[in-house]
Amino acid sequence: MNLGLVGKTLETKLFEAFAPVSLQVIDESSQHKGHAGARPDGESHFRVKIVAAAFQGKTRVEQHRMVNAVLAVELKERVHALAIEASAPKT
Repeated sequence: MNLGLVGKTLETKLFEAFAPVSLQVIDESSQHKGHAGARPDGESHFRVKIVAAAFQGKTRVEQHRMVNAVLAVELKERVHALAIEASAPKT
């Protein structure tokens, strides 16, 4: 699925902040039509799968806080839900 403006913004911000070795930003908004926080124009529910060295030695909570901090504006203004799958590269 192609990302819209919001999804591309999330992708850009995460690349700039973490220089990930792997990143997937998935728009899952279509699965949430009619649910709380769903927007008629979509781009409200996302899943992020990110692998970056910045997460090395961090707990899952710390990893999620790092991602949430980078995407704070979008989470406050536009994105209703963000599922995060973050990890460090396997060595």
